This record gives sequence, structure tokens and C-alpha cells, in this order.
Amino acid sequence: MIDDASEHVRAANVRPPAWKNPEPEEKYHLVIIGGGPAGLTAAHAAAALGAKVALIERDRLGGTDLNVGTVPSKAIIQSSRVFAEMRDSVRYGVPDPADVELDFTGIMKRMRRLRARASRDAAAARLVTAGVDVFFGAARFVSGDAIDVAGATLRFRKAMIATGSRPDMPAIPGLLDASFLTNETVFDLTALPKRLLVIGGGPLGCELAQAFHRLGAHTTIVQNLPLFLPKEERDAAQILSDALARDGLEVRLNTTVTRVRVERGETMVDLISDDYHSTVTVDAIFNGTGRRPNVEGLNLAAAGVDHDPLEGIRVDDLLRTTNRRIYAAGDVCLEHQFTHVAEATGRMVVRNALFLGHERLSELVVPWCTFTDPEIAHVGTSVRDAHDRDLPVTTYVIPLHEVKRAITDGTNVGFVKIHVRDGTDRILGATIVARHAGEMIGEVTAAMTAGVGLRTLARVIHTSPVQAGAIQMAAQAFCRAQITPTLKARLMRWLTR
Repeated sequence: MIDDASEHVRAANVRPPAWKNPEPEEKYHLVIIGGGPAGLTAAHAAAALGAKVALIERDRLGGTDLNVGTVPSKAIIQSSRVFAEMRDSVRYGVPDPADVELDFTGIMKRMRRLRARASRDAAAARLVTAGVDVFFGAARFVSGDAIDVAGATLRFRKAMIATGSRPDMPAIPGLLDASFLTNETVFDLTALPKRLLVIGGGPLGCELAQAFHRLGAHTTIVQNLPLFLPKEERDAAQILSDALARDGLEVRLNTTVTRVRVERGETMVDLISDDYHSTVTVDAIFNGTGRRPNVEGLNLAAAGVDHDPLEGIRVDDLLRTTNRRIYAAGDVCLEHQFTHVAEATGRMVVRNALFLGHERLSELVVPWCTFTDPEIAHVGTSVRDAHDRDLPVTTYVIPLHEVKRAITDGTNVGFVKIHVRDGTDRILGATIVARHAGEMIGEVTAAMTAGVGLRTLARVIHTSPVQAGAIQMAAQAFCRAQITPTLKARLMRWLTR
């Protein structure tokens, strides 16, 4: 850990150095393993409803999200956006501040300061005030209704496993012998790498590749698929690919890393694309190829919990494991490994496990966003999904170059795309590519969750001008499409009566 005031504040919140575990209660209504977003959300929710709750954390409260994920990455992304816009200020009619230099140390110091501020919400003291017993140490099931932590036995009526996930290491010869970065180490950098190789074209790889390149690192992305972001609509991924190329990133698609080697103090990375072999020399390698669930060391067999080292803990639609006393939430059991999904499933476990709820995972409407520039946000069904499921859909697309706020902001590359089931106004899904797509997708997600169709969205009044007005424009395009020649003729007869 870097020795500065912000890091001491964070440590005091998420892993107090002089912490002493409490004496366990005779039996808890709910014992939670893992103090990330799912665990923290469930602990506060259950305690607020009067349950006796214990939370066990092996390392630091806040999990990946706070410590090595969403919070620090978005802080750096914002700094990189500001720096990029300063260098591109002429496009906005502002003189070029030619003498502005990057202060990477200052950027990382700001990130740590913001992370320390955010750590207040995950603080052990806050949990205790809420009525939660907090235990630090490695949790291990000793039976189907008891857990050992630091020599103490915690008995429970219900338990929730929320141990999260960690970076998955690709089997690349020489990678482990070289100095490489993951999300768990990249935020400890004290100097900007001059030459950075990013392995993987998923959300994390694309976000950090663009951010570090904008800050001045010569960045190369290697992706073994023909396009980035394989779960996104193809035109959305292509817009991002074009944006990264405009930023000057070196993009290697359909390319595989075959070996990493260190020669004369230089890190060399061997690549292959079809039959073409090449080598790049780098100062740092960032691995963003995926994540693996944290299921080791829990002694899940003693609890009768079925699991897989790659897929995680197996749960049913109510988030129950094969031991009906034990539930799971978040990255350790879900395909969608997002903070907001972890929090939602943590709340779901509290209702289902303690209060006889029947909320189902399959009924969640889950949006997600890749925080590049432009951002790519998605919710629900894509055109490809609809085709695979034989769902008849009609799509309404509004290009951002038709949206006044996008024009005035100079961020008019992208679109709002909304899919509805043929013959209805029921929204099946949407993709938004825009500077603030992550904010805009919430309106569509709320409509889908509440069963609100495009006819209603067409009547929603937005302040003007905002980029979210493109959603209303798509809804109005749907309404215009319902005016058939027959209906138009009837309306004309009404007007000329």
C-alpha cells in the first residue's frame, strides 16, 4: 500500500489495524461471507429489518468495487477525459493550452483521495453502528449451518456467500515471469508506463487502455476476436473501435499473445495474427481477459454447496445453493459481474432467505455500461438475441448527430437504439452509444422494469436540450410509425368533417 494520508484513511475504514472480532452470538439470522457490494448491501438491509447479522471479510471491506475496481478506475477515466479535452480545446473554439503538462502523480493522488472518501460507506464502524457484527479473517464452513472464522464458530439460520471474483490469468508462456498488471495492481502505479500492452478487448481492457493512452502512454490493445466487446451490438462495438483508433491507440484484432519474454531488461511480447508473427516491446502489460470466482478455501463440501472453480457457486432462480440454508450473490455465482447486479442480488437474498420472498434472478432487468468515450450502455435483448430466440422485433434508431445537445457538446458520434416487440410498444431492449450513455440507459431500464412502453415514453417531457431527449425522439418515431394509411385517412375525414 502506498504510504499517504488517503491510504491511511481508507485502511482505517475498510480494515482497521487494531480491530478485534466480537464474541459471536449464539445463532445469527444471517451470516454473510464477503464484504463487497453484495455483502455490504445485504448486511445493512437485513440489520435494518431487525435481523441478527454477522459479516465476515477476509481482506478489505468494499471489495473490488471500492478498492481496485469501479471507484479508482472511474476517477482515472475522468482525469483522462479532462486532459484529452484540454489537448483538443481548439475544436471547442478555445485556444490550445500548449504548455499544460501531465501530472500523473497528481492524478493518482486524486484517485486515492476520492477512494478514501468513498470508503466511508464501507467502513467497519458504519456496519457496527447499523447493528452488524463484523469479523475479519478467512471463513470456512464446518457444517451445513456453521462457519469458522479466526477460531470462532458462527452458527446461522441462513448464510450468504458473496466472496466475489479475481483476475483470471491466461495461460501465456512467460507472463508470470514478467512484471504485469491487473486491476488489483494497476492503481498502485507511481509512474505512467511509456509503452503499455493491454491484453483483452472487454470492458475493463478498453476503459483502461483508452484512459492510459490519453494520459500519454503509447498503448496497444490485443484482442483475439475480430471486434471489441463481444456482448455488445456490432455497430456499437465498431464505433468504439473507430474512437480508439482516432485517439491513436494501436489496435490488434484477431491477434493472440503467444509468449512474453524479458531480454536485456526489455519486456518483449510475441504476437500472431493468422500466420503473421510480430513482436512488440513494452514497459508494462495489463491483463484484462476475464475473472474467476473466489470459491477456494471455503470448504464448501462440508456445507453441501455445489460449485465449479470456473463458473462459481451454482444457484437456482431464487439464488439458493444446493444447501437450502445457504444463498449466494454477486460475482461468485453470476454471469453478469457488475457492482449494481451484486447489490441487487444482495437485497434479493435478504428478502428470499429471511422473509419468504420469491424474487427471481430471471426477472431482473439488468443494464450495463462500458465507460469508454463514447460510453456504450445496454439493457435487455439485442437484435442478435431476438433473432436467436425467434422474437419478431422492430428497432428505432436516433443518431446523435440529430440531437441538439450532442451537436452543441461536440459529442455527436453514437446513437440511441430501442427494440420493441412487433405489434406492441413493449420495450425488449436498448443500446445507447453516447458521452453519458450510462446515465441515459436508466430511463429505458426503469420503463422496462415498470412495464412502460414506448407510447408512454413519447409523452415524457425532458429538459431541453439534453442527450436523453434522443430516447423521446425514438419513442416519437415509434408513434409516427403507427399512423397507417387507413388511420391517416380516418383522421383526415375527422378534420374535414
